[in-house]
Amino acid sequence: MPSFRYSAMDASGRTVSGVLEADNFESVRTKLGELRYHVLSIRESKPTPWAKGLLSGLQRVKLRELVLFSRQFATMIDAGLSVVKCLDILQLQCKDPKLKEVIAVTKHDVAAGASLTEAISKHPRVFSPLYVNMIRSAEAGGILDRVLDRLSTFLEKEQEVRNKIKSAMMYPSMVLLFAMLMLMALLFFVLPKFKDIFESMEMKLPPTTKFLLGFSGFATRFWYIFLLVGVALVIAYRLFARTETGRYQIDRFKLKVPLLGDLALKTGVSRFARTFGTLIASGVPVLRALEIVADTAGNRVLSDAVNRARASVKEGEKISAPLLTNRIFPVMVTQMISVGEETGRLDQMLTKVADFYDGEVEATLKGLTSLIEPLMIVGLGAIVGFIAVSVISPIYQLVGSIQ
Repeated sequence: MPSFRYSAMDASGRTVSGVLEADNFESVRTKLGELRYHVLSIRESKPTPWAKGLLSGLQRVKLRELVLFSRQFATMIDAGLSVVKCLDILQLQCKDPKLKEVIAVTKHDVAAGASLTEAISKHPRVFSPLYVNMIRSAEAGGILDRVLDRLSTFLEKEQEVRNKIKSAMMYPSMVLLFAMLMLMALLFFVLPKFKDIFESMEMKLPPTTKFLLGFSGFATRFWYIFLLVGVALVIAYRLFARTETGRYQIDRFKLKVPLLGDLALKTGVSRFARTFGTLIASGVPVLRALEIVADTAGNRVLSDAVNRARASVKEGEKISAPLLTNRIFPVMVTQMISVGEETGRLDQMLTKVADFYDGEVEATLKGLTSLIEPLMIVGLGAIVGFIAVSVISPIYQLVGSIQ
C-alpha cells in the first residue's frame, strides 16, 4: 500500500503533518476529513525498497512511544470506539515512523478479521510476549481498556527505572570519557615531545620514566593493535554471550560483582515482581505468567530460578516454596508472595514488592554514584600524578647536575 505525506490544519488552527498509508489520494482526503482536518497538501512518498528495508531494520520503537500508544489506546477504547477506528486515529497521531508502520499493518490485519492479539504478535520487536499475552487475556475477558491502562502503568514504571539508571550513570560516564581522552592526549602528543628532549640531552632516566616513554612510543607506533584487540574482545564477548553457558556465566558474574551485583539483583527482583503482578492482575494463568516472566527477566540466573519454580507449581506446590529453596530471591520477596497466595491477593503483594525494590534501586544508585565519583577522581589523580612525577623527576636531575 502506498504512503502519502500530508500537511493539514486541525480544528484549533494548528498545522499538523505526517505519513498515511492509503490506496489513493481520495482515501487520504476522506480519512483526514473524518478527523476534521483541512487538507493543505498531499504528496506520495516513495522510498526505494532497499532504503525502506534498511531503515525499517535499524529503527527501534522507543519505550515512551509505546507508553503513549497504550495510554491513548486505552482512553479511546474506554470511550466506546472500535479497535479499527482507534488504530486509525493512533496511526495519524503517531510520530515514530517505525511504530506508525506497525500500527498501519496491525489495523489492516484487524480490519481483515484477525484478532488484536494475532495482529500484534506479528511484530515481536515492538510488542513483547508480556504485551501480547496481556492483550490476549483482555480480549478473552472483554476488559481491553483496563488491561491497556495496566500496560501503560507497567511501561511507565519500566521507563522510570531506566531513566533513573541512565541519569545516575551519566556523570561518572562523562568523567571516565574525559579521563580517557586526557590520557590519550598525554600518551600520543605530550610524552613524545619530552622523549625527544630527554634523548637530545642524553640523560639517564629513572625506570618509571623509561617505562612510561617506552609505552608511549609503542602506543604511538602501533596504535592499531589496541584497536584490533578491543574489537576482538568485543566480538569474543558477544559470541560467548550468545551461548547458553556464556549467557548464564555472564549473568551470574553480574550478580556477584561488589556493589553492582546488588543493584542488578534489586533491578531484576523489581522487574520480576511488577511483570508477574501485572500478568496475574490481567487474568493470565499462573503457569503462563511464570513462563513470560522467565522470558523477560533480563538475567539468565533469575530466569532459571523462575523456570524451576514453574516446574514445581506444575506439580502442585506453591510459588513461594521453590523460590525460597533457590536462595536467589530475598526472603522478604518469598514471604510476601507466600502471604499473597494465602490471602488471594498475590497481584497486590507483588505490586508492593515492586514498589519497594524500585525505591531500593533508587537508593542504591545514589549510594553508588556518591561512591564512584570520588573513586574515579582518586584513580585519575593517581594516574596523572604518576605521569607527572615520571616526567618531572628527570628534569630535577638535570637541574641538579647543572648546579
